[in-house]
Amino acid sequence: MNGLFFYIGLGAGLAAACGLRPFLPVLLAGALATGGALGVHFARGSFHFLGTDWWLLVVVVAFVLGYGLQLLLKLAPIVDPGDPRALSDPLAASLTGLGLGAGALLFAGTLAAHGDSPWPGLVGGLLIAMLAQRASWPVIVRARSRLSDRSAREALTIYLDAAALVLAALVALLHPLGYVAVALLAWFAWRGRARGDEKYAGLRILRR
Repeated sequence: MNGLFFYIGLGAGLAAACGLRPFLPVLLAGALATGGALGVHFARGSFHFLGTDWWLLVVVVAFVLGYGLQLLLKLAPIVDPGDPRALSDPLAASLTGLGLGAGALLFAGTLAAHGDSPWPGLVGGLLIAMLAQRASWPVIVRARSRLSDRSAREALTIYLDAAALVLAALVALLHPLGYVAVALLAWFAWRGRARGDEKYAGLRILRR
């Protein structure tokens, strides 16, 4: 699939997947780029490292380390927007930054690989990854708060990783699905904000 329309869809979809969880989408993109499969590759230059062995090894180590810290130290994998204490959680804060950075890099690297300027990809990837976090993380936070069993709570991270991998794979197979993914995430984020406003309005009425 050739053309800027398709490459933007690919980059946007990969950025959205990274917003959910960064590790598996980055590994998939790097593996596809190494084999030159499905139109995913990173040209020699600033973003060539995204398809190198040493980079993929670093991502694997970070992936395992993230799970280890979550399980051993009982750290939260995502930031709870409604809990100020969650902002100081080192794992959640680190994963937030990794998701944003990975989304920006993959989008920019996709554009650069096809001869386009990477700067729109850096900005767009950052914003799309942020949108994915805003849309998905409140759902995971609510689910974690309702589960009393710790193993079930931690399994939600596995589901999120699986969702990120599936999204990245689908976008790699059919690049325009990236536009669909971004549209759906925007809708989920809007619905989440609307529900939050309704809840806040209801609390205000009860206080009167």
